[in-house]
This record gives sequence, C-alpha cells and structure tokens, in this order.
Amino acid sequence: MRERPFWEELSTLLRHQEEQPDRRTSPEEARRFHYLYLRISSDLVKLRTFAGEVEVVRYLEDLVARTYGRLNEGDTSRVHFRPWHWLIYTFPCTFRRHWIAFALSFGTFLIGAAFGGGIVTLHPGAKVDLLPPQFSHLQEKPSARVTREENTEFDAFKGRHTFSATLIANNTKVTLLAMASGVLWGVFTYALLFGNGLILGLVIADYLSDGQGQFLAAWLLPHGSFELPAIFIGGQAGLVIARAMFGWGTNLRLRQRFARIRADLLTLILGAALMLVWAGVIESFLSQYHGLAVYPWKIGFGCFELTALTLYLLLCGRSKFAETSPRQA
Repeated sequence: MRERPFWEELSTLLRHQEEQPDRRTSPEEARRFHYLYLRISSDLVKLRTFAGEVEVVRYLEDLVARTYGRLNEGDTSRVHFRPWHWLIYTFPCTFRRHWIAFALSFGTFLIGAAFGGGIVTLHPGAKVDLLPPQFSHLQEKPSARVTREENTEFDAFKGRHTFSATLIANNTKVTLLAMASGVLWGVFTYALLFGNGLILGLVIADYLSDGQGQFLAAWLLPHGSFELPAIFIGGQAGLVIARAMFGWGTNLRLRQRFARIRADLLTLILGAALMLVWAGVIESFLSQYHGLAVYPWKIGFGCFELTALTLYLLLCGRSKFAETSPRQA
C-alpha cells in the first residue's frame, strides 16, 4: 500500500523515542510525530470501514494506541520553544515548504501593481479615483510633495509619525486579513493582494513619470524591503488555508486538514509579525527622513535589507534534519 512508508516512519520514530526517553524532541520532530499519528489514525478508520485485512488493522491499532499513549503521557513537556532554533530553522523551512503559495501571493500583487501602473500611465487623472481616503496625502503632485518634505525639519514635523503609524496599522491589517480570508477559499486573499498591488503600482508610476524615482526608492526601500514581503507571507498563509479548505490530494476531514497546517500557519504569521515590527521601526526613524545627502545611504540600506532577507529565507535551515518536516503545501 502507498501508505505503508508512513506507518514504518511512525514506528521508527516511536521506537527511537522509547529507546531514548531522555532525548530532547525538536519542534519539527514533534509536529511530524503528531502529523503521522493523525494520518495513520485516518488510515485505520478507512480500513475498518472497508473491512481491511485483520492483521493490518491490528497492527495499526497497536501503533495508534502506542502513539496516543506517547503523546499523552507527558513526554511532550520536553518540547521547548527555542527562539534561536525557530528563527534559524523553523521559520525559513516552513516558508520554503509552502513556496508555491508564496509565489502565488507575490505574483498576484505584481499583477495588481502592473495594472495600477498601466492605468495611471494611460490616464493620469485616474489616481484621484483609485487612491483610498487614507492615502489622500499622495493625491498631490509628487514633485510638490518632495519639495515640501525636503524643506521640513524631521524632528519638528509630527505628522510624519502619524503617517508612519497609519501605514503600520494598514499593513498589519492587510497581512492578517490576507491570512484570515483564506477560509473563503482564497478569493478575498487574492482580491486583497491585487488591490494593494494596484495602489503601489499607481504610486510608483506617478512618481516615476514626475521624475521622482530617487525620492521614491529612498522612501520605500528601507521599510518596504520587510513590509511588503510580510504582506506576501500573510497572503501565503491565506492560500495555505484555502488549499486546506478545498482538501485537494487528501481524504482527511476539514478538522484534520487544519490540524496538519496549524503549526505552519502560526509560524508564518509570527514571522510576518516580526518583520512588520522591524519595518515599523525603520519607517519611524529612517524612511521619513528626506534629503539629497541621505538618499544614497537609504537606498543602499534598503537593498542590503532585501538581500539579507532573501538569503535568510532561501538558505537558512538547509540541513537534512530541518527539511524533513511534513510537506503540507
């Protein structure tokens, strides 16, 4: 049977835990152990339903009973949350495990950005109709805003901090909504990503057409290099939920499908939250400081952040053990 390798894997894990009771179990191994328990319990139910072979049923009954006892005898108390291990292994490995969902999230945002940029390029006046009320400060001509910003003292202009708080709150809301909307089969997750991409696309096109590309890059890159990927990860989590809603490739019930992805969802949203905190700090203390002398430094810092984040997500935790947790696209 195609399920037999999973039975053997659980039996091996169970034997190792029984032979080494003092060995500390990693979070990834604990999640794998729980996942195999749920999967094999489901296999046992199906075999009982369709009158499977008696010996196989008895074997699975014994395996499930031993696993249940192991899960409930207090051994899991030895599984501790280790922040450094979570940061170096758990989060990047979880991100890569669901890379298709991230690609779809990022791609939807890019399509929205291209659409918004195209509209403003063809019909510049459309910006007034497309920008939401909370972005009313972007209604003015980019060159006029740049002149005003560059001639305003940073410490004395309290509106910068209000503006920064508004953006932080908006992006946090967008990230959480992008994830939560996955329960509606991903439709609203795609809509949110497309809509926010459209807004950014029209802003970029507006500033570039007015010759303010350097200001735009210096303004957005320092915090946007973390803020935007955090939104994409929120969308990634939403699409993981959407796939669980559809139940493609599995016969598990909805509750069991959500049990399989629960830990990964918590990891993704916690990672996105930490990224938004960093982006908020940078936006408050760097992004809103404007001036020709600091533009190259801000752009360079933003590029460094984006490169470091990319390498971290793609390379951290690439060990044989770290990548063996269950694939739950």
